[in-house]
Amino acid sequence: MPASPLQNTANDMKIPKLEIGDISADIPIIQGGMGVRVSLSSLASAVANQGGIGTISSIGLGDINILSQDYEKTSREALRSEIRKAKGMTQGHLAINIMGVLSNADDLILTSVEEGIKMIVLGAGLPTKLPLLVTDAAVSLVPIISSSRVAELIMKTWDKRYQRQPDAFILEGPLAGGHLGFSLEQLEQPEVYSLENILLQVLEAIKPYEDKCSRRIPIVAGGGIYTGADIARVLSLGAAGVQMATRFVCTHECDVSPNFKQAYLDAQIEDIVIIKSPVGMPGRAIRNKFLRDLEVDKKRRIRCPYRCLTACQVETAKYCIAKALLNSYSGDLDNGLIFCGQNVYRVDKIVTVQQLMNELITDLKAAEGDMPPKTKAL
Repeated sequence: MPASPLQNTANDMKIPKLEIGDISADIPIIQGGMGVRVSLSSLASAVANQGGIGTISSIGLGDINILSQDYEKTSREALRSEIRKAKGMTQGHLAINIMGVLSNADDLILTSVEEGIKMIVLGAGLPTKLPLLVTDAAVSLVPIISSSRVAELIMKTWDKRYQRQPDAFILEGPLAGGHLGFSLEQLEQPEVYSLENILLQVLEAIKPYEDKCSRRIPIVAGGGIYTGADIARVLSLGAAGVQMATRFVCTHECDVSPNFKQAYLDAQIEDIVIIKSPVGMPGRAIRNKFLRDLEVDKKRRIRCPYRCLTACQVETAKYCIAKALLNSYSGDLDNGLIFCGQNVYRVDKIVTVQQLMNELITDLKAAEGDMPPKTKAL
């Protein structure tokens, strides 16, 4: 596949590449994995075609209404289908995002590797056994973290048990969308738990392990990254790249319903709220009719025939998060949960992935003069 116009432009601009294991992306942007069914093959392949790393979310691809014994099989086959569709649309770099708390997480990881995926991104759980599951060194293993403490725990465990280190970390700050790796108390102290502060802490924590394995462990920063200037800022602090998710929802290639995209376009800053998810974690979402109804319905309860999420607190949950997210994906927002990042209120139009990437690269180049020389591409 010939280089896209954006890729040629990036080369002319000397935009720093994102190097993760054997992957070398022309643009230092990972499109974040968004479940349920928000980031599928269409979006991921479009980002990959523009020189970034496109991510398919493995979460909620199977039919959640079928018998529990068939759930793992349908989820596996749905993921295979998305990977194969994406590979049919791009020769660029693809990643699979997997939540560690999924009851079938191991099966989804193995399926991804069988299908030739070269980057596994794992969040919502400590990936202490991931190197045991994926032994192929050509597959980059990238845990999602939210603190230097978690990064150090993973590195210490992997070093002791497997004599290896992650190929990169994705650091999600407190302004990210969906489930967050922060307590409510931490979210109320944004000046302390800012992405920038945590990034510097993580960079310091990984240094001894980088020295030991004689290679760089790239940190990809995410959560609140909205413009090319934002990208330049975190690159100047030492990040190797960024993860962005919210901005990619309002692209033509994103498969969510028009109603879902319109909710993003209509969102005001006061509509963005922190909720407690049925999985016991805080999450960031748009306050809509669904959430307002939950606030007044104190007796609502659910029954779950099986647990797709091992951490789901079924006994106290007021709703099935998988169904609520699927409802939003399909356009039934009155019965749907709409996850978003803190900057969703800034989204004002629907564009193509190429238009968005061009805008980000142009802004990054304009801000590049403020970046220290070590962050610039050679």
